[in-house]
Formats: sequence, C-alpha cells, structure tokens
Amino acid sequence: MTQIFYEYMNISEKCLLNKPLFKKLFQEHADLDITDKKALKDDIEKIRWVYTLKPATVNISAYRDEVREYDEIAVIQIDITSANRTNRITNFVNKAIPYPIVLVFSFVDTIAISVADKRINQADKSKWVVEDSWMTEWFNPYKPNEAQQKFMQDMALKNLSFVNFYAFYTDIKNRVIALNSAKRSGSYQIVSAEKTKNRRESLIKITELEREITELRSAIKTETQFNKKLELNVLIKERQDFIKQLEQNL
Repeated sequence: MTQIFYEYMNISEKCLLNKPLFKKLFQEHADLDITDKKALKDDIEKIRWVYTLKPATVNISAYRDEVREYDEIAVIQIDITSANRTNRITNFVNKAIPYPIVLVFSFVDTIAISVADKRINQADKSKWVVEDSWMTEWFNPYKPNEAQQKFMQDMALKNLSFVNFYAFYTDIKNRVIALNSAKRSGSYQIVSAEKTKNRRESLIKITELEREITELRSAIKTETQFNKKLELNVLIKERQDFIKQLEQNL
C-alpha cells in the first residue's frame, strides 16, 4: 500500500536503507508510559527504516543552528493493526530517533503521513524536544481524491526545497498542512509562508473548538435543566459558526 507513495516521492536508490526497527529500541529510548507500552505492544505490527536522506546521498546540505540540528532526514514506515493510538506512536517514535522523520503509517488499505519538528533541549543538549506535530488524514493512495492526488505529486523530491534539510523538511510539513486544510476548504494549494502560518494557527484553533464542542455535548447529556441545556446549545452553535469562519480562510 505504501509503495506507490514512495514512487511519487521518487527518492534515489542511494538513500534506500529498508532495515527493520525492533520494538526494544523504543522500550529503551522513548520513556514510555503505560499507554505507550500498550500501543507499542498491541498496535504496531512492524517498523522499517525505509530511507535515509543525507548530504552524501542527495544534494541537500545539513542545517544547524543553536536550536536545531537537521543533519539528515529519515523516512520510517509503521504498519499498524489499530489507528486508535497513532498520536501516541508518533510521539514516542520521534522521541527515540533524533533525526527529523517522515512517518508513513500503513493501516489496512490506507496510509497517513506524519511530520514533527524537533529542537535541541536547551537544558540538556543531548536530548531533543518534539514540537509542531502534524498528521494527514487516512487515505488510499491507489484511490486518492483530487487533493490527495495533488499532495502525493507535490511530495516528489524535485518539488521540495534543496537549500538545506530544514527548508526541505519544512516544505514537507507545509504540504501536510495544505492537505489538512483541503479536507475542510475543499481545495489543495501550496501558499506563502505567512499564509501557511495562518493556516496552522486556524487548524489548531479548529481542533480546540471541536474538542470544546465534544465536551459541551457531553455536558448536555447530563444536564437536567432546560435553560442550562439551551445555554450549552448556544455555546455549541457559536463554536460551530467560528469553525466555519476559520475554514473559509484556509
């Protein structure tokens, strides 16, 4: 199921690694809690390090400053048996591997792409902090809709920045954000850095509002007073209207 996505990316054979990653690695290096351990044990079928992009194998320079070290990019595939704890898996895999990662999840006949920026932990330079994590919707790469088709075409290496690995990875992240925006706006477009920043903020706000709506709906189920139920419904409507406004600007 993932092969066609890699074909769209068109990564050089020189970058091919295709080695298994064993669960023990994450048990030892990811500081797992009980739920993480359950996700690792029950939800993951197998993990493979598919590609490593390095300055020696692609014409892209490493990037380093006081905050980030993007010396190489890893493309890692995770075949899962349940998608319920994908965010957990994304987090602990990123914690265990110091490089920026393009995670390619495979579940039944669908895939999802996850990216997350990382920065150096200023309190402990040997560690890193995972930040700004994004994941696409699940989609069948053999039966994509128009936005998903454009996304895969846009993920070809020739369409990404070759200035350095940070710019390269940022381009990938921006495409993930563009696909997430298209799910709500109906149109997949790569936009300016400023517009992408606004998109990112809008999507974060939408997620927050949808969480609030879920909480309000739960409160309605247990509320016995009619006036209180009415107030809660008004709050839900306000948030739904705000979401529609945000979606119009994506």
